[in-house]
Amino acid sequence: MQKNLLETLMGAVVLVVACVFLAFAYEGSQVRVEQGYVVSGKFNNASGISLGSDVRIGGIKVGVVSSLALDPQTYDAVVSMQIGKNTKVPKDSSASIVSAGLLGEKYIQLTPGSDDKMLAEGGKIQFTQSAVNLEEMIGKFMFSGGGVDKKKATIKKPMPVVSPPPLKAFRALRNNAYKQDHSGIMR
Repeated sequence: MQKNLLETLMGAVVLVVACVFLAFAYEGSQVRVEQGYVVSGKFNNASGISLGSDVRIGGIKVGVVSSLALDPQTYDAVVSMQIGKNTKVPKDSSASIVSAGLLGEKYIQLTPGSDDKMLAEGGKIQFTQSAVNLEEMIGKFMFSGGGVDKKKATIKKPMPVVSPPPLKAFRALRNNAYKQDHSGIMR
């Protein structure tokens, strides 16, 4: 009986510690949807973006991705973003999918426009730039020859070689240009 009670207490302690850890991890991850308004944008390629991805302005998190869908007519990715209620975004702003580093996570970068009117609930961002696929870029570079044409470059007329002026002539010019009188003022 004593052994069963001890095992039960240890199991309860482990569960409480696990719950505290999960609550701490949830608070630190900032995955929760913030209070605010939802705007959307259409992207040709939204690879790397998932629910809960950051939405940033100037590197500061101002919202999260709240939904991803496919437009059945254009086959573009429609990304809905929950923007914090304290952040106002001009109507002519642009959205681009960027990477936090060479191999880092991707997020949506909003670049504010200069319009006086602000996006409201259900607003649409018109100017978008899709994600850059690093593997595709490397493949294009490798199989295109690195952008070098197959023709050899020819030099039609060689550039003339300019030699520096003789040292004595240079010193004479310098001494004449920087003569000083007895007061120490250069003329």
